[in-house]
Amino acid sequence: MMMTIDDRIHAVLEDIRPFLQRDGGDVQFVRMRDDGVLELSWMGTCKICPMSQMTLRAGVERKLMNEVPEVRRVETVSV
Repeated sequence: MMMTIDDRIHAVLEDIRPFLQRDGGDVQFVRMRDDGVLELSWMGTCKICPMSQMTLRAGVERKLMNEVPEVRRVETVSV
């Protein structure tokens, strides 16, 4: 059975999650837009961390784009 895009995104986030949780943070999947933009929401200390934008681009976005080619960009949103 093939995994859906959402399933693959969730799998990548599960790989990333322990690194974020180690510092008291986390990330939540919000939605995958039709234009290839993945919306995530920071949780815990990630919401207030001054390095969260760098973590997003250099870590989270890069891994997601490598493993889920349908993802063109990752943006954070408030939920």
